[in-house]
Amino acid sequence: MKETWSFLDTFEPNFRPLVVIELAKGTKKETIEWFTKRIVDKKANGGAQLLIKPLVTENGDENIYLVGASHLRLLLGAETVGLVKECNDNSMRSFTYSSRKTFKDFADDNHNFLTMSECQYIIKHELENLRARDEKMIPGYPQAKLYPGKSIVRRLLTNGILVQIFPLHDREELKKLRHTWYGRVKIGYQPLDEIRSYFGETIALYFGFLEYFTFALIPMAVIGIPYYVFAWEDYDKYVMFATFNLLWSTVILEVWKRICAVMTYRWGTLLMKRQFEEPRPGFHGALGINPVTGREEPVYSSIKRQLRIYLVSVPFVCLCLYFSLYVMMIYFDLEQWALDYHEENKSTFSSLMLYVPSIIYAVVIEILNRIYRYAAEFLTSWENHRLESSYQNHLILKVLVFNFLNCFASLFYIAFVLFDMKLLRQSLATLLITSQILNQFAESLLPYWLQKRHVKKMKKHTHSLKTDTDLSLVEQVNLEKEMGTYFGTFDDYLELFLQFGYVSLFSCVYPLAAVFAVLNNLTEIYSDALKMCRVYKRPFAEPTASIGVWQVSLVCFFFNHFL
Repeated sequence: MKETWSFLDTFEPNFRPLVVIELAKGTKKETIEWFTKRIVDKKANGGAQLLIKPLVTENGDENIYLVGASHLRLLLGAETVGLVKECNDNSMRSFTYSSRKTFKDFADDNHNFLTMSECQYIIKHELENLRARDEKMIPGYPQAKLYPGKSIVRRLLTNGILVQIFPLHDREELKKLRHTWYGRVKIGYQPLDEIRSYFGETIALYFGFLEYFTFALIPMAVIGIPYYVFAWEDYDKYVMFATFNLLWSTVILEVWKRICAVMTYRWGTLLMKRQFEEPRPGFHGALGINPVTGREEPVYSSIKRQLRIYLVSVPFVCLCLYFSLYVMMIYFDLEQWALDYHEENKSTFSSLMLYVPSIIYAVVIEILNRIYRYAAEFLTSWENHRLESSYQNHLILKVLVFNFLNCFASLFYIAFVLFDMKLLRQSLATLLITSQILNQFAESLLPYWLQKRHVKKMKKHTHSLKTDTDLSLVEQVNLEKEMGTYFGTFDDYLELFLQFGYVSLFSCVYPLAAVFAVLNNLTEIYSDALKMCRVYKRPFAEPTASIGVWQVSLVCFFFNHFL
């Protein structure tokens, strides 16, 4: 492998821009020269051995750079990251450059052997692994300290020198995907293979799970409608419906595991080797030697991390949970006030007032969830976890605990303390519908409206009335760099997790919960597809073999509350 890197040339006659790097305006020339040199320098010298060119604009600004790579460099990068491809004998194996001829559709002149998203993932991997060697600081910025092993890109980002890094859209491919995905209203499956090819496995698996969960809800919705009409106060039939919920929850989770395994095997990520996980870019500490790899990297005491978790994070989470319960008791006071007001007046207005406390509480829940999310991210980052997987696990645990209590505590209190089934149905319906409306507005409609306004301004500024596919490279980059950033599937899975809780726990009392969930998810598929293609920058592809910790969360949720 080392001999292979030695003869690799960075020259590419047809430069194909794949990734955009935006530096802060006024970045010092020596900083730019040093950073670009590290990008193009050979691997033996600590570089990424990629190609980089400035984006030439009319005003002469040189703060935007386009990054690409030679075809040979991308193939070697595919071996480094462990991409799995299909062989001529229809088996799936990790790609190696030495055995490249055994892989299906491979040819030396076939530059489409690797998808654009795979190429961008390789470039992202190489940029993130640019680490300081002998440098003590970022040239031109003495305050931006470096030490051997420190991520250069991370340091540039934290110091505001590097504004953003994002992959470019392929306008032609995106137009085709939009047409087959959401361009026309139809009853059918989503083009998951095309989504995977364009956005990567993580995004494709989310849409696959969303589609699967929506179809799985249909039997619950079909059974729930007659239950709502004919068995409203029959408590024996509540037990029958709850038993069906139990069986339904078990079956859908197990079937999804199989469907997920089939998809990821076909995509090559199920067999992808789990490499030794590198320290996350945000991890910091004194420089030391990793006992496993023998390489220099930051070292941080696990005892200090545990102290931060148990002496700061855990008390803070408990305080937030107490505050959530306090808000819940205020909600019940409002419910009692609305009930007393209705008893005194007995009017249409007083009947409507009965729903106001639940609506206000649903809005407050959404606000508290979003505020707590930012606090949880800050705390988890402050805990200084070495691995990205550990960081994600601790973050998801914090968020799930708070969201579960915040969303379900009032329903459990009504069901098992007040024993008020009428109030439980009313609260559940209001919380479910209000949260779905707010999520649709905040996640899709509002960003789409803001993006439409920005596009109109951009077209006015450039005097361009061309279609998306006719945009020049400069116009495309300027348009995409102002788009919002997609921060991953965390919020999307969290919404499905809470929806699963509402349906599996309480649909026996309010059978229409599954009906509203199906209607919401049908619109969610189209709105999420719209925001991925039109509202946000293209996210970097991330290979994955499952929906990760969310699968474990759903299973644990099920066992904790049914068994």
